[in-house]
Amino acid sequence: MVAGFHRLSNKKYSNPSFTTKPAGEGTGLGLSLSYDIIKSHGGELKVDSRENEYTEFMITLPIN
Repeated sequence: MVAGFHRLSNKKYSNPSFTTKPAGEGTGLGLSLSYDIIKSHGGELKVDSRENEYTEFMITLPIN
């Protein structure tokens, strides 16, 4: 488990080939799929992270 993404990787979460997992330990597609679903509903996904401390995801979706 990653306690916090490295600062440089925060903008890569929408890239389906990006993963923080070692080779052979999953695809890492969950965050990319979430990003696509949120965007398709007119929403926004923001990430705040401090390496080895925390990662916070903020999702905003329109009401109408």
